[in-house]
Amino acid sequence: MSSKIGALHDLHNNQTTNMANHSESRTKRVFLNNIDSYSSKYIAQFLSSCVVGESLNDGEEEEDKHELPSEDTRFQIVGTVANKKAKKQSFTLEEYWSLSREKLLHCLMQCDVIVYNVTEHSDLIDEATWAISALHSEIEHFGSPKIFILLSTIMTWAMTKPADPDDPDIPLTEDDYKRRRPHPNFKEHTSTEKLVLKLGKTKKSKLSTYIVTPGLQYGMGENLFHFFFKTAWLGELSSVPVFGPGTNIIPAIHIHDLARVVQNIIDHKPKTHYFIAVDDSKNTFEDIVKAIASTLGSGNIENIPKEDAYSTKAITETDLLYLSVNLRTESVFLKERLNLHWDCESGIVDNILQVVEEYKQTRQLLPIKICLLGPPAVGKSSVALKLCRYYKLCHVDVNETINEKVRQLEELLEGNEKTSENEEMLTGAEVQLKTLKNNMLQNDGQLDEQHVMHIIREKLNSNPCRNQGFVLDGYPKTYTQAIELFHDENMEVEDTRSTIPQCNKVLIPEFVFSLDATDEFLKERVRSLPQNVAEEMHYTQDEFTESLAKFRETLAEDESVLDYFDYLEIHPEHIDCESVDTVEKIIKTVGRPKNYGLSPEEMKEERKRKENERHQQLKQEEVEKELRQRLENDKMTAVLEEWKRNMAEVKKQEHELLETQSVPMRHYLMKYVMPTVMQGLMDCCKVKPDDPVDFLAEYLFRNNSDD
Repeated sequence: MSSKIGALHDLHNNQTTNMANHSESRTKRVFLNNIDSYSSKYIAQFLSSCVVGESLNDGEEEEDKHELPSEDTRFQIVGTVANKKAKKQSFTLEEYWSLSREKLLHCLMQCDVIVYNVTEHSDLIDEATWAISALHSEIEHFGSPKIFILLSTIMTWAMTKPADPDDPDIPLTEDDYKRRRPHPNFKEHTSTEKLVLKLGKTKKSKLSTYIVTPGLQYGMGENLFHFFFKTAWLGELSSVPVFGPGTNIIPAIHIHDLARVVQNIIDHKPKTHYFIAVDDSKNTFEDIVKAIASTLGSGNIENIPKEDAYSTKAITETDLLYLSVNLRTESVFLKERLNLHWDCESGIVDNILQVVEEYKQTRQLLPIKICLLGPPAVGKSSVALKLCRYYKLCHVDVNETINEKVRQLEELLEGNEKTSENEEMLTGAEVQLKTLKNNMLQNDGQLDEQHVMHIIREKLNSNPCRNQGFVLDGYPKTYTQAIELFHDENMEVEDTRSTIPQCNKVLIPEFVFSLDATDEFLKERVRSLPQNVAEEMHYTQDEFTESLAKFRETLAEDESVLDYFDYLEIHPEHIDCESVDTVEKIIKTVGRPKNYGLSPEEMKEERKRKENERHQQLKQEEVEKELRQRLENDKMTAVLEEWKRNMAEVKKQEHELLETQSVPMRHYLMKYVMPTVMQGLMDCCKVKPDDPVDFLAEYLFRNNSDD
């Protein structure tokens, strides 16, 4: 009997365990506020791809993920958005905009997990406070247990003193929670943290509450650090600014690692309810900016006063507070009580290449690499400059690049004194400069091909060319030059042309355009140049004729530079510069720029240009209108003059006709009527009657010849 009871007991335990496991693997509905903001967006996106309970596994969660988890086991994401007109995110189930408190509470009640993120927007702290209070008041009506996670801010620790004043290098941990002191601007965050923890203690079986205090978040396109990424990327400033001395240690965490913390808390429901979420780095502000500048730009940084930060208009007062925080912190509880598989455990500086790649991919800042080939005087350089302005690319011209290299070496040697630390670098620069100048002296100002190749390859490998892209102007000219320029250094240079050449994917252009025109067209263009310009460009008659003949001869070889790109299936596009707008055709082929849009100054200039164009168009339309009116008036005047001439002719003809028709009548009157009338008038004068008219009438009646 006892054995049967034991068996039933084991069966009940197995059923309970299975039910619990099933409960853990079922889908969970997760709410996040402001799901269209940087932080909440990438946390939500990450969670939407995670299987419920996945972080409970001891194995590596990132391995062997060849298939996406089914939707019935993944987290379902719902949340509020700030921008009603924005396109719905593909990873969200539902999105809400401008909900009333009543409707928002109804939405929260339908969720298993509520994540309130106040790391970016301080104005949401009131809503977060209301949310936890409203949920707690409805705790008896929960259909299932709920988890409330408040993503707070490291600024609640900003004024906390070191644990040991004699050893400030000892980091603060979660154990120092009760000693934490917030920045004066973030006292409300601290009050909300206390409220969340307090309400989570009343009925833990119904409502579990957690506080996660993350460091400054980075990765996936950036937010707080975006100004520095963008400044280094654009390269418009000679150096990337560091506001203040830059010696402050900034606690930070990759946004995906923060998302993993949230995932782990949901899955594990740990007994610890307060977590500091930071990576293992102890990077200073200056360390971070230096890493960004070195990877995306020239590597130059400059310390400027904090007051000057506001002149950038890209850094707010709150941003500057975050960037000025100085804390040594450590996430002890994350490592002891959760199962995290970090993306960037050692911090942004150590993982800067990965972070930069995320930045470029997320913001679609992809390099555009163009090669322009063609005969001399076809207009390659002018086309290259226009493309560089439009796409914000580096112009790689052979002569300019050589001059730039010489200038850089000269400036390096002039601006630095030899020390034990830089002696090797300066000695190398001195040797290289001397070699280049000697070689140019021996070759009438020209460099040997090996030196040109090295300088151009070095330019293509520079950060601006690798990041933004380039327009390679008229180089390489031969098949051999192309192989040597674009070869992969990890492979041997091809000694034979019978195989497909190996190339460096970073250096090789995406687009190759072969510009061309007839010899006569090119010669006529050269003849139109001023004499001094032609001499400077080596386009005198003899030089140009020789250059053109050499280009035609090189292109006619069995394997030309165009064949090299054909072998790589980068098929050159041939453009007849006589018949089409070259720049317009290239832009149509390459597509839209993959760079930042116009700067505020450029936008202002663009607006001014468009306004001028509009004024010019209106002025042109006015001129054309006046011209049309003048032509119409001239036409009407001509018609009127013609009509007048016609009328005069008609009147003349009518007069002549009347004159002709009146001759017989005049003759009749003179012969038969006028003599009688004349005699009557004379008799009237003699008689002098009282009524001369009546007398004359009677006279004519009496002497009518018809009688």
